[in-house]
Amino acid sequence: MKNISKALGILGMAAILFTACNQGNQGTSTSSDDSKGSTMDLSEVKIAYINTDSVINNYQFFKDKSDEISEKGKRYESELANRAKGFEQEVANFQQSAQNMTPNQSRAKQEDLMKKEQNLMTYRNNLMQELSADETNLYNEVYDKIQEFMKGYAEENGLEMVLSYTRGGGVWYAHEAMDVTKDVTKGLNEAYKAGDTAAPAEAEKDSTAAGE
Repeated sequence: MKNISKALGILGMAAILFTACNQGNQGTSTSSDDSKGSTMDLSEVKIAYINTDSVINNYQFFKDKSDEISEKGKRYESELANRAKGFEQEVANFQQSAQNMTPNQSRAKQEDLMKKEQNLMTYRNNLMQELSADETNLYNEVYDKIQEFMKGYAEENGLEMVLSYTRGGGVWYAHEAMDVTKDVTKGLNEAYKAGDTAAPAEAEKDSTAAGE
């Protein structure tokens, strides 16, 4: 089945960050009144990013559920093929015996075959919609789990912001030292293995985390 790539995180966050940094620099050079200034020193903001596609594709939960959907699709494909084969045989039998039927019998059989063909197409469409819904629900569930995990991960690692790096997304460049993709993927898989996908795994902090 066709996998649908989706961006995770806040698109355009890099541009917002750069604007905020410029404003922060201007504020420190023109004002000494801290009571009206920013509540956070942007020069000390700790930022990291994850390669969203890599995290999802290497998330064991996603792999397991994708395999289940794939197996379900194979079962549906086999069942649909059997029904289609039976219908084709019925059409072939009608073509062979049509000359021995009265006009009314032939007309009635044709109408019956048309209804069966329509039912078969409806059945096929319903199967496709069900599989598509399963895939959409899976991605939604995966994003929810990653987002929940990232809340704990950010707090655990002292991060104020975690960006999503995806091709065509809001981040065009980020230094490799800020990449915590492997650490996040490891934590997600450990949490999934432990049966708790919502909490960050108590794994060793990745030395590549921003600000380390």
